[in-house]
Amino acid sequence: MSVRELYCDGCEGVVLFEAPPCVDGHDADCPELVCTGCGAAVLIATFTFSAPRLHHRRRPTRTPHRHAA
Repeated sequence: MSVRELYCDGCEGVVLFEAPPCVDGHDADCPELVCTGCGAAVLIATFTFSAPRLHHRRRPTRTPHRHAA
């Protein structure tokens, strides 16, 4: 079992959280944790974002208009 110290809203302080036996096969890296003080459950979710694509567009260059004299 994985054990971490996190802030618990129910206990109003930093307490030990542990990962219960995981049926999804995450083992020690299970994102579900349970407070050892009050039993509150939390889910640690991580997100990955791909870098935004910057489109480098050339702006058309404007040529000055010449008026016929």
